[in-house]
Amino acid sequence: MAALKGNATRFARDESGTMTMFAIMMLMMMLLVGGIGVDLMRNEMERTRVQATIDRAVLAAADLDQTLDPEAVVNDYFEKAGMSEYLTSVTVDEGLNYRTVTAKARTTTPTQFMRLMGVDELTVPAQGQAEEKVANVEISMVLDISGSMGSSSKMENLQDAAKTFVDTVIRDETENLISMSLIPYTAQVNAGFPIFDELQTNHVHDFSYCVDFEIEDFDSTTLDFGKAYEQMQHFEASSGYSYPIDNPGCPEQDFEEILAYTQDADLLKGRIDQYRARANTSIHLGMKWGVALLDPSFKPITQALSLDNRIDANFSNRPAAYDDVETLKTVILMTDGENVDTVRIQPWYYAQASHYVHWSRYPLYWYLNNYVGGSWSNWRYTKYTSAQADDMLENICDAAKDQGIVVWSIGFEVTNHSAGVMEDCASSPSHFFRVEGVEISDAFESIAKQINQLRLTQ
Repeated sequence: MAALKGNATRFARDESGTMTMFAIMMLMMMLLVGGIGVDLMRNEMERTRVQATIDRAVLAAADLDQTLDPEAVVNDYFEKAGMSEYLTSVTVDEGLNYRTVTAKARTTTPTQFMRLMGVDELTVPAQGQAEEKVANVEISMVLDISGSMGSSSKMENLQDAAKTFVDTVIRDETENLISMSLIPYTAQVNAGFPIFDELQTNHVHDFSYCVDFEIEDFDSTTLDFGKAYEQMQHFEASSGYSYPIDNPGCPEQDFEEILAYTQDADLLKGRIDQYRARANTSIHLGMKWGVALLDPSFKPITQALSLDNRIDANFSNRPAAYDDVETLKTVILMTDGENVDTVRIQPWYYAQASHYVHWSRYPLYWYLNNYVGGSWSNWRYTKYTSAQADDMLENICDAAKDQGIVVWSIGFEVTNHSAGVMEDCASSPSHFFRVEGVEISDAFESIAKQINQLRLTQ
């Protein structure tokens, strides 16, 4: 008994192996904590997979271009992903100009380690919502119809692309929401008499109706109703003979005038089909008018045109204010060239009715070559250089972007210089397209799709 008591006492006092037991307990705790991490990681991977599926499904279902039942589209996505049993609800809210699709899904992942703590599974929730909404949109499409557009089927490619853009943007569901203005430009922009007549102008002839803006006019998006603008001289800067002139710097045909605020797709496409290449390039003038038609200061003209049944009555209150959150204002500016020097006839040879008639009959350089000797500086002058025109384009583009106007630009078979100028004008590098040949249709189509903004809202 004494020996047993002694052995028991020694055993109780013996501390050898204590750290081994502690180490085993710590190892088990570390394995358990690591196992919890594994369970949580597997749960997060499954949640990510389900969320990605629900995001893709609601985006596709909310697209206004697809004609299938939105709920069926969501169900199809989950079925193909092998997750049909996960989907718990699909809600569709749609109206004339919008569609919102909301979906919820739920599943669980079994645990391997957390079950030791009494947690047999983890929940995997997912929810997504997508909306496509066509709000009020004001579009100025500024198209280059200068002489260089007459080569290599460029005009035909532009016409096809622009008409596709019209059909993509103007649809039954956008009625009274999207207005479009066409601004064709060459060496000038013919505003058309109805618009020209609403401005204060020094109106001297009736051959065409172009406004001669000054350098400072490009610092602002507005038209100044307190200013008397000069009317552009009607003449052709050419060395080729024609009588009367057939290629004036200010386009004279009705179909070459600004077409303002319409949603008539057939009218727009019919007008585009009539364009023909003429004269040279003044990108800054096209952009000035494109922006002016989006500036709220243009509203008095819009209302006057509406009263005269020259624009769609539904748009008589446009342009909207810049702070109208329901309205998107955007310009699509396209060119195939570069700004050139702007030439005008000296005022003393364009001062009376007989002068106006004379220059409507004889091209400027042809007349000077045949009837005027010595220096021509007494007859003609450079109003501003191509470099100044680039500066004016930059100024009006900056003014537009400062007002929140979204500027898209398309360089169609352009030089590197022109590409740089056009990219600088755009709202961002991703708003600029440099294209060749039939690629111009892809550019216009891409812009049209992005105008109808599709976005995840949750």
